[in-house]
Amino acid sequence: MILVTGGTGLIGSHLLYQLCKQGKKVRALKRSSSNINLTQKLFRHYSTESPSLFNQVQWVDGDVEDYQSLIDALQGVDEVYHCAAMVSFAKRDIQRMLEVNVGGTANMVDAALEVSVKRFCHVSSVASLGAPVRGNEVTEESIWGKSKGKSGYAVSKFRSEMEVWRGIELGLNATMVNPSVIVGPGRWDSGSGQIFGTLAKGFPFYTTGITGYVDVRDVVDSMVSAMDKQLWGRRFIINGENISHQKVFELIAKANGHKPPTIEVKPWMTAIAWRGAWLVGLITHKSPAITRDTANSGHSTTFYSSQRMKSELGVTPRTIAEAVRNTVKAGSF
Repeated sequence: MILVTGGTGLIGSHLLYQLCKQGKKVRALKRSSSNINLTQKLFRHYSTESPSLFNQVQWVDGDVEDYQSLIDALQGVDEVYHCAAMVSFAKRDIQRMLEVNVGGTANMVDAALEVSVKRFCHVSSVASLGAPVRGNEVTEESIWGKSKGKSGYAVSKFRSEMEVWRGIELGLNATMVNPSVIVGPGRWDSGSGQIFGTLAKGFPFYTTGITGYVDVRDVVDSMVSAMDKQLWGRRFIINGENISHQKVFELIAKANGHKPPTIEVKPWMTAIAWRGAWLVGLITHKSPAITRDTANSGHSTTFYSSQRMKSELGVTPRTIAEAVRNTVKAGSF
C-alpha cells in the first residue's frame, strides 16, 4: 500500500493518476475540507477510463499536523510520497508555513519511523538550495548558506528537508526531489497556475528574468524512479529547461490565442507594484497578488542543473512548450 499526502494538489494528483494507472494500491490523505473533485477532473483530462482509475484511490481524512491521524493513515502502508505543503510568499503566512511544512514533515517522518515504512519520498523545492558552487548552475551540492534575505517559503522547505535528513539518520529509507517552477494542469488561481490564469485573460507585460521550469509529469516520473531505484539519502533537482519568463509568457499567450506580451516591466515598476499590493492587502486583509519575493524573482537569473535527474533517474524532460500546451488544453480546474 502506498500513501500519498497532498493528493488534491498539482503534484499529488498527477502522482495518484500515475500510480493508479500502474495498478498500485493507493491511499490518499486529505483534510476533511479538501475538494477531491479537482483530482477527479485531472483523471478525466488524461484518461477515458478515469472513473475506474479514480475509484482505486482510498481517500482518508487526516492532517499532517495531526500525528495520530498520520499513524492511523499509515497502517498497512509500505511507501510514502509526501507532497503536501503550503506555498505562499506573503509575510503574514511565514509562521503558518513553518507549522505546516516543517512541523508537518517532522510528523510524517516520525510516524513513518514508528510504523516502519519501507520507502519515503519527500517533495522539496529548488528554493531550498543555495548559490552555485561551481560554474553558473545550481546543483544538488549548492550550499544553503544564510537564511537572511531568503523567502519564508524557501526557509520552510529547507527546514523541511532537515527533518527528512534527521529521519535518514534514524534509519528511514528516504529520497528527495527538488522541482523548479512546475507547469501542469490544475487550478489557475493559486501557485504557478496563477500565471496561466492571468495570461488567459490577455496580459501585455513581461519580465526578463530566467529560471528553471519543469513539466509536472517529469516531477512524478522522477519521484517514482527514485523510489523504484531505492536511491536513499539522495536528492535530485527536477528541472526541464532554464528559460526566460518572457518566453514562458509568450508560450502561454499563444496557446490561449492571445498576442505575446510586449511591455517589459522594469525593476522599479515591480518595486512600486509590490508595495502597492502590500498596502491593499493590509486594508483588505487578503494576501497580496505580488510580494517583494515574487517581484524580485521576476528579474533574477538562476540556472538549475538537470544532470543528476537524467543520469541517475533516467528521466528525459519534456519541453516547456509541451507542458504549456498540456496545461492550456486541460483548462482551469
